[in-house]
Amino acid sequence: MAVPEPRDTGVADADESSSPSSPSRPSSGQTVLGRSYRALSVGIVSVVLLIAFEATAVGTAMPVAARELDGVSLYAFAFSGYFTTSLFGMVLAGQWSDRRGPLGPLTCGIGAFAAGLLLSGTAGVMWLFILGRAVQGFGGGLVIVALYVVVGRVYPERLRPAIMAAFAASWVVPSVVGPLAAGAVTEHLGWRWVFVGIPVLVVLPLALALPQIRRRAGGPVDGAGDGSLDSRRIRLALGISLGAGLLQYAAQDLRPLSVLPALAGGALLLPAVRGLLPRGTYRAARGLPSVVLLRGVAAGSFISAESFVPLMLVTQRGLSPTLAGFSLAAGGGTWALASWVQSRPRVEPYRERLMTVGMLLVAAAIAAAPSVLIDAVPAWTVAVAWAFGCFGMGLVISSTSVLLLQLSAPEEAGTNSAALQISDGLSNVLLLAAGGAAFAALGGGTVTHAAAQATGSHPAAFAAVFLPMAGVALVGAWVTTRLRQP
Repeated sequence: MAVPEPRDTGVADADESSSPSSPSRPSSGQTVLGRSYRALSVGIVSVVLLIAFEATAVGTAMPVAARELDGVSLYAFAFSGYFTTSLFGMVLAGQWSDRRGPLGPLTCGIGAFAAGLLLSGTAGVMWLFILGRAVQGFGGGLVIVALYVVVGRVYPERLRPAIMAAFAASWVVPSVVGPLAAGAVTEHLGWRWVFVGIPVLVVLPLALALPQIRRRAGGPVDGAGDGSLDSRRIRLALGISLGAGLLQYAAQDLRPLSVLPALAGGALLLPAVRGLLPRGTYRAARGLPSVVLLRGVAAGSFISAESFVPLMLVTQRGLSPTLAGFSLAAGGGTWALASWVQSRPRVEPYRERLMTVGMLLVAAAIAAAPSVLIDAVPAWTVAVAWAFGCFGMGLVISSTSVLLLQLSAPEEAGTNSAALQISDGLSNVLLLAAGGAAFAALGGGTVTHAAAQATGSHPAAFAAVFLPMAGVALVGAWVTTRLRQP
C-alpha cells in the first residue's frame, strides 16, 4: 500500500494542501526547497554530505593510520568492524523509528558516529582504532534508516524522488574532492585530523534538521504498537551482525581452522536474514520483496565489479593509481544526473521501465570493462563504460528507495528501510567474497603488471570477476519486471 500524506502539522503553507495530482505548476511551498521543507531538506542533505565525505576520505587516511599504529595485519578489520555493527544499527533503527519516531535513532546515531570518529582519531593502538570504527558503524546504521523514515513521514509522495535525488547528488563532490582533501590533510596535518575534524561540522546540519523532525515526525504513527521494541528482531539483528563478522574473519584468515568460524557465521546469518527480510525476497515475490532483492542485486554486482577496476588498470595497462582512480570519477556526475531524471514527475509512470534500462546499462558496463585486457582497446574505454553504468545505478538505487516508501505502511517504514539497507550491505559482502575467491583461484592474488605480461594468466582472473557480476546484473533486469503487484 502507498504511504499516506504526512499528518497535518498546522504549519504547512496554504498551498501545501493542494492535491498531489493537481495539474497546476508547483509553488515554492511544494518543492523540497520551498518554505515548508527548506530547513529540513538542507539539514538532512548536509548530514548525508558529511557521511559521504567521511566515507570517501577515511579510505585515504586508513593505510597511514594502520602503519603508524603498527596494525597493518589488522587493516581489514577496520572496515569489517564498521560493516558488522552497522547491520545491528540498521535493524535497531527500523524498530526504534517505527515504534517511537525517527528523532531518537537519528540523534543517537549521529552522536555515536561522531564518538567513533573521535575514538579512532585519538587511538594510540590499533584495537582502539578498530573499536572506534565499530562505534562509528553502529551510528551510521542508525542514521541511514532514520533518514529514510523521516523522508517517508514528512515529505509527500510526489516530493520523495526529488529528496532521494538530492541524497545521491550529495555523494558527487565528496567522491571527487574527498580523497584529495584527505590526502592533503594527512600529508600536512596528520591522519588524525581526517577523523577528529568531521564531528565539528555536523553541528549546523543538526541545528537545522532536528527541530523540524521533532515537530513533524517526532512520535510514533497510529498502529505502531505500544512503543516497545520487538525482542525477536533485536536477537535476529545480533545474529546477523555476529554471523557477518565471523564470515568476514574466516575470509581474512584463510587457514583450515577458519572453516569453523565460517560455519558458525553461516548458521547465525541464514536464519537471521530470513527473519529480517520480507517474506519471498529470495524468490523475487512481486512487490516489496522484489524491491528489496533488486537493491541487493544492483549494489552487490556493481560495487563488487568496481572494486577491481583500478587494480585491473594498474596491473594490466600500467596506469598510475591516480589515473586509475580518475577513470571512475565521471561516474559520480552521471549517477547524480540519473537520480535527477528519475525525480521528474513526468517519468513516474515509466519508473519500472527506467529501472529495467538502468540494470541493462549496469550489466553492459560490467561486461565491457574487461575489454581493456586486450591491448588494442584504449584504457579510457573503462571510463566511458563506467559512466553509463553509474547512470544506470542512479536510475535504480534512487527508485528502489522511492518504491520502498510507496509500498510501506507508515508503521512499517523503518523496518522495511532497514531491510533495504541489509540487502544492500550483505550483497556487497557476499558478492565481493565470491569475486575475490574466483580472482585468487586464478592467480590474481599475486598479480603485478610485470607478472601479467610474463605469464599471460592473470587476465582470466579479472574476467572471472567481471563476467559473473554482469550475469548477476542481468538477473536484476528480470527482477525489475516484478516490482509491482499485477
